[in-house]
Amino acid sequence: MTHHPSRLGRLAVLFAALLGLAAVSGPAFARPAPAPLIVVSLDGFRAEYFDRGLTPTLAELARGGVRAKAMRPSFPSVTEPNHYTLMTGLYPDRHGIVDNTMVDPAIPGLTFGGPHGEGADNDPRWWNQATPLWVTAERRGLKTASSWWPGDGAVIHGVAPSYLQPRPKTRELFPAMEPQIDTVLGWLDLPAAQRPALIRLHLDLVDLMGHISGPDGRNIDSALGKTDAALARLVAGLKSRGLLDKTNLVIVSDHGMTRVSVKTTLFLDDMIDLKQAVVTTVGATGGVNPAPGHEAEIAAVLLAPHDHLRCWRRADIPPALHYGHNPRVPAILCLADLGWMITTRADYGRYPPLGGDHGYDPAVPDMAALFIAHGPAFKTGVVLPAFDNVNVYALLTRVLRVPAEPNDGSLAPLRPALAGGT
Repeated sequence: MTHHPSRLGRLAVLFAALLGLAAVSGPAFARPAPAPLIVVSLDGFRAEYFDRGLTPTLAELARGGVRAKAMRPSFPSVTEPNHYTLMTGLYPDRHGIVDNTMVDPAIPGLTFGGPHGEGADNDPRWWNQATPLWVTAERRGLKTASSWWPGDGAVIHGVAPSYLQPRPKTRELFPAMEPQIDTVLGWLDLPAAQRPALIRLHLDLVDLMGHISGPDGRNIDSALGKTDAALARLVAGLKSRGLLDKTNLVIVSDHGMTRVSVKTTLFLDDMIDLKQAVVTTVGATGGVNPAPGHEAEIAAVLLAPHDHLRCWRRADIPPALHYGHNPRVPAILCLADLGWMITTRADYGRYPPLGGDHGYDPAVPDMAALFIAHGPAFKTGVVLPAFDNVNVYALLTRVLRVPAEPNDGSLAPLRPALAGGT
């Protein structure tokens, strides 16, 4: 049956056509470019750190903008998966970066996060299960830039950031953050046609010191102070350019941190014969792929009750974790109690003992992450209740004025943060 539109329908079609004309015609119809959006990731910044009074720049941005009481990371609460979740709005199980280290039966011979280094990690096959925000922005004609953001060296669906500051190959354990800040400000100094609309900035000193010393004490306090000073340099640079009130800043972290020690370490070697399995990941979680022919005996041991440890077959991982459907998830996944670690004696012997770690159930308060937003798109003095980090993507697409890809999040928990007209 042929459908004949009503008069209102024809007016709607005409209106849509005019909108389309505005998108391609001259300045009289053109929609204003979005304000620059800078997404800053403070790796390993536990939500509770904000309350220590050691980060005055963050406190000032929060007073003049929006902050959340906490932001729950996605499982596993580790770096690579959560940075991709923030940029896709998908749980790791759906976007494919299921852990800091992983294997894929469809990518034989390579290990993500393994000994082959960044070259293997940048293979687009790891990343192409999702379309991140910067790819969408570039496809819409917006330039994007990235400084040290995890995964930013990968060309995803054939698209790379317009500007890239890769992490320097240096032996220095704690590279200075000032060059990153100055690079970001330099990008904003570019002519309007070349200036990035989206900048991603990753600062990781807090995470590094949290792993070394744990989440308490003078070392982590020093890292918080140095990171806040780097943000103060960014704010001062924006102010001097007259851009602070014209730039949207969204400051997040990927996960929190908790204390661990040698005394709270569980060794897989003491449970199973490692010659009969491949261990894909260690830490708060332990991933095990039994060798062919050894599935039943490995499962019988790991799935039995253990102190400080729970293990599941991939298909039986609790639904609340939103994990277990992707073939990259190990056949058997073990999760340690908070503060306990799973490893092998060989892995443990390669590195100095850790003082802190993460990767645990996102519902645990120690894993809670930071969220602060400041700029013309946001209200002032708003404190949001805790929310899941899959919702950040919807906010970023709204602020950047690009369409959202299908995702697991919602704008609803963050809508009270938005200023009128955003």
